Amino acid sequence: MSREQKAVECARKAFLTGRSKPLEHRIRQLKNLQRFLLEREKEIAEAIKKDLNKVERQTDRHSVSERGVCVCVCVSMCINIFVFVFAAYVCTRTSVSVCMYLSSSMSISIFYPPFIQSEAGTQLYETLGLEGEIVLAVKKLAEWVAPRPVEKNLLTISDTVYIQPEPLGVVLIIGAWNYPWAVTIQPLIGAIAAGNAAVVKPSEVCVHTAKVMEDLLPAYIDKELYPVVTGGVSETQELLRQRFDHVFYTGNSMVGKLVMEAAAKHLTPITLELGGKSPCYIDKNCDIPIACRRVTWGKYSNCGQTCIAPDYILCEPSIQDRVLEEIKKSIKAFYTEDPKTCPDYGRIINQRHFKRIMAMTEDSTIAIGGDSDESTCYIAPTVLKDVQVNSKVMQEEIFGPLLPILTVSGVDEAINFINKGEKPLALYIFSPDDKVTTHTCTHIENTQAHAQQLFIFKTIMVGSFFFIKMCHSLSLLSPLLLNPPSLALLSLHPPSLSLSLVPSLSLGDKESDSRDLQWRSVG
Repeated sequence: MSREQKAVECARKAFLTGRSKPLEHRIRQLKNLQRFLLEREKEIAEAIKKDLNKVERQTDRHSVSERGVCVCVCVSMCINIFVFVFAAYVCTRTSVSVCMYLSSSMSISIFYPPFIQSEAGTQLYETLGLEGEIVLAVKKLAEWVAPRPVEKNLLTISDTVYIQPEPLGVVLIIGAWNYPWAVTIQPLIGAIAAGNAAVVKPSEVCVHTAKVMEDLLPAYIDKELYPVVTGGVSETQELLRQRFDHVFYTGNSMVGKLVMEAAAKHLTPITLELGGKSPCYIDKNCDIPIACRRVTWGKYSNCGQTCIAPDYILCEPSIQDRVLEEIKKSIKAFYTEDPKTCPDYGRIINQRHFKRIMAMTEDSTIAIGGDSDESTCYIAPTVLKDVQVNSKVMQEEIFGPLLPILTVSGVDEAINFINKGEKPLALYIFSPDDKVTTHTCTHIENTQAHAQQLFIFKTIMVGSFFFIKMCHSLSLLSPLLLNPPSLALLSLHPPSLSLSLVPSLSLGDKESDSRDLQWRSVG
């Protein structure tokens, strides 16, 4: 039996003991996970530094000072509006969360210098966001696991009918490398909260982070219920050959197809968090300097290796030169004259991705940046112009520090251009006109839309999302009156409700003085 098979079998046996289901056990494991994040900050920061060249203050909570306060305020504000946004998500399957913070200094603080200069957002994703989700899960777990009454109909009018969330069983979590802690631990929080066992497979690309997870995480949470399996492609393939009750994968679409194909053999439900292209439309009437500063921060944080980073800019020809000028100023303000020596600017994860990204610059004119160093996987913040629509950079997800800029005649042409391609993963609109924003969101089908800001919905779509994904809804009917039986129970046996149901009094045993109310179907 392989190491992967043993891990899955161990998790299955542990789940069948039932110890993952009690509310007290879930809360205890979540608090232990939070303690792990607090006590092992140094090891986490060192691993991320080695894997992605993220400086320690980008992941360490204590170095944030006043920036961290602003981050926490923004997160708290976003969580307060979570209920509304999540309701829209579960009802429509497509979440269009258009949050227009045109004048809110609170929401701007996280995205505007001095808070941007040291990529405070990176720290939010890797540390504070995880702690916040654990705190929220612990606080709301009793509410999430409670039975939910449902509307009754003619068949169930005399019964107690409700939906009870139940654990799925053993789930597989396959993490990604760009934010190795956030995209791996977030689903684990949901799995624990839902009462599941979970096999955790961190990305093999982040070797040092995977090692920290494998060595240290089992000392804090139940190592039988939540084993960590490291390794590369062959180990992941072996895991996918096993039967799971749910698979959660974060990564690119090509691997996502393979995960879906493997899961289909067992009819295993899956959740795929994949990449894509995220267009950004800049209206000529907006505050161009502010728009460009925010786009610059969102694009080049983590060296462009963020799934919802702006992928390309659409603007009118009359403002293209000014947009380029403002982006150049912002790059200098955030990463100095020489981003290569700036401690706040990251590196590409490995040479394979370095070569892939550099190949995308061949068919375009480099307007800003363009410097690179293959030996250190460094690519400068780069803006491309004169970009051909059929070029490689416009056909694939970039996932790097390249920002193409294309010109359109106006918002309608921008909408048509976007709709000709794949559905955007995220959509960014910078316009002072609410009608332009509404018109754009209405005519572009996308996963998430945002006006005037970037990444806020990264904190909106949290909380019970992972909990709901990691459990199923058990429908329960409890008859209040067994004699006479409920209509729902009678309908299960022939003759069916096509015949009229009427009560009939019949005497019991002659030796008995009692009368039993019996029901029978008559023609």
